[in-house]
Amino acid sequence: MESVVTLSQVLGINPLWIAIAILWTLIWKGLGLWRSAGLRQKWWFLAILIINTLGILEIIYLFFVAKNYKVEVVEEK
Repeated sequence: MESVVTLSQVLGINPLWIAIAILWTLIWKGLGLWRSAGLRQKWWFLAILIINTLGILEIIYLFFVAKNYKVEVVEEK
């Protein structure tokens, strides 16, 4: 929490806004990583993991890319 306060002082932003931005990013990043792992799309997984865009890349992936793919489950006998 001390780093959030320090960052807010440096940027001149309320610490609450920084905490909200962190929470927003974590939620979208988690959803994007979960979906890309489930669809076995390793390049999207790596991009979402490494690139921080405050959720923009994750939202683009979830709403425009991932909805076009499905995973087929094949049961072995």
